[in-house]
Amino acid sequence: MNRIAVISDVHGNMPALEAVLEDVHQRKLDRILCLGDLVGKGPQSHDAIAKIKLHCEITVKGNWDDFITKETEFETLKWHQQQLTDEDMNYLTALPFSAELMMSGKLIRLFHASPFSVYTRIQPWDSLERRLSMFESTEMTGTETKTPDIAAYGDVHQAFIHQYKDKMLFNCGSVGNPLDMPQASYAIMEGIEGDEETAPFSIQLVRVPYDIERSIRIAREMEMPDLEPYIQELTTAKYRGLS
Repeated sequence: MNRIAVISDVHGNMPALEAVLEDVHQRKLDRILCLGDLVGKGPQSHDAIAKIKLHCEITVKGNWDDFITKETEFETLKWHQQQLTDEDMNYLTALPFSAELMMSGKLIRLFHASPFSVYTRIQPWDSLERRLSMFESTEMTGTETKTPDIAAYGDVHQAFIHQYKDKMLFNCGSVGNPLDMPQASYAIMEGIEGDEETAPFSIQLVRVPYDIERSIRIAREMEMPDLEPYIQELTTAKYRGLS
């Protein structure tokens, strides 16, 4: 059996990423896949990219990875852009939209937000029709392959697993900016990788405590803008856009 870690939404939070990578190491997992949003919100985007490049065999593009490479009038985004090198920018620009693999006879499709766009957001409480749309093959994912048995994504910073008869949708949650509980989140897929024959398969959601105060201290020392909303999100797991 192969065991694969699926992580997402690091958002420049290195203490959280380091805690997750240590947990992956302790569990002796085979490899790590990343579903995007390496950068922004937190202060250490450059370091996060370097660590992801070192440890993740597949990384797909998130919405932050996309718009941080574009011109902006927003001062906060300009600050996050200034933390990145030209090499970082080129790396983010070249990230693929999605990836696929076979495991225990199941086709698994990985993307950041949805098969339609890195900006099309599907929440776990959305209508059944919207959630089932996550299994569609689109121009972005490629229409020549069959629809996946399992769709894996990040983006909403909420970890969950839904089963719809023969289809499974799961979100691995967020490493660096979880919005369901204030602990880093990732998923483990277990099965026989590359095998097209039906075999046992499982998904496990993992929560990892990390030093939130250290993350806040780093952001404060780097004079990161929008610090107070960031502190709120890390300490309460409550999105800054909610009253």
